[in-house]
Amino acid sequence: MRKLLFLFLFGQALLLRGQRVYERFSDFLPYLQQQNDTIYVVNFWATWCAPCIEELPYFEQLHQEYRGRKVKVLLVSMDFRKDLESKLKPFLQRRQFSAPIAALLDSDYDNWIEQVDPQWTGSIPATLIFHGEKRKFIENEFSDYAELKKLIDPLLDSK
Repeated sequence: MRKLLFLFLFGQALLLRGQRVYERFSDFLPYLQQQNDTIYVVNFWATWCAPCIEELPYFEQLHQEYRGRKVKVLLVSMDFRKDLESKLKPFLQRRQFSAPIAALLDSDYDNWIEQVDPQWTGSIPATLIFHGEKRKFIENEFSDYAELKKLIDPLLDSK
């Protein structure tokens, strides 16, 4: 009962800041299937992943630079359920990201990573960029902001 109450309260705290907690991948999947004129940049990361933390500022910069345009950035935390309160929440409070953040708690990875991209081995950082039928999956760390931006600009130009 205490665990359920904690998850509810943590979920509510994230929701108050416009963030979401997804217990099941099936609840998150519709986000990855949107068909409209917006470019979606979905980064999968965790607080325990040093390369993930290193590249997070690039996604925050992308979110800031393309604000008001049809580009949406979503930072999807893959932190373990047990670490939500002790690691993820303090990390988010320290960093104060303006990009939306979601916590994906479904630990049955073998049953859903292929739905993100069939080539995904499950390692992070990983980023999915999609716009309509166009999809690009990157399963490694971006070396700098320019490398990330270089993937977005051609999609904007083709609109």
